Amino acid sequence: MIDPNMPRLVQLGLPDRVSRRAAMQWVMAAVAASACATTGKALPVGRTVTPQEEAAIQPAPTGAGYGPDPKLTTIYKPGDLWPLTFNADQRKLAAALADTIIPNDHLGPAAAEVGVVEMIDEWISAPYPQQRGDRPVILDGMAWLDKESKARFAKTFVDLTEAQRQAICDDICFASTAKPAFKTPSRFFGKFRSLCASAYYATPQGWNAIGYVGNVALEKFDGPPAEVLEKLGLTPAK
Repeated sequence: MIDPNMPRLVQLGLPDRVSRRAAMQWVMAAVAASACATTGKALPVGRTVTPQEEAAIQPAPTGAGYGPDPKLTTIYKPGDLWPLTFNADQRKLAAALADTIIPNDHLGPAAAEVGVVEMIDEWISAPYPQQRGDRPVILDGMAWLDKESKARFAKTFVDLTEAQRQAICDDICFASTAKPAFKTPSRFFGKFRSLCASAYYATPQGWNAIGYVGNVALEKFDGPPAEVLEKLGLTPAK
């Protein structure tokens, strides 16, 4: 029988006072135990799954990946870390679609000119859960794009005119408004567009297109513009 006046630790069969060393050992043991999640673990039922629990059940990547401590000073070329996916025809199709999404105009060069296709190829070839999930979406979508092009215009997507490419893209550019037959292709288009834009606007040419300056030292700074201060009901500092 437990004496209610007995200290809680003593009730548990532990010493009344715990040394700092023992406490740290317990903490480290708890951390080690939490890191021992294995794949195939069932998701909890009846409550929201945390990102940590979701990550714990992901299957292990099939490739080596970057490892825990990549060499950040090393310049890697496409294919140095894992085999790439696109064949020659897929690279041409990806370039045609990327340039349809972000064409060469007064704001900057077309997407394929700044390495967007290489980035997408690297992305879907990486041995990590998210990238492995995106791989079939991109590859199946590109195959559909060629099939649809041949059905409509008797040519592959690469050989279509700009107007013909845009006609197909207009049908799949938004999943929320796409017709039922285009729902799956529209999800592909949304993923491809997202990857394309992410790659493009991570380049200096993409920064210039949106007017991003970055951390550039200013010769002179007189404070916020007067119209901004006026809108906030403030007066310039003297």
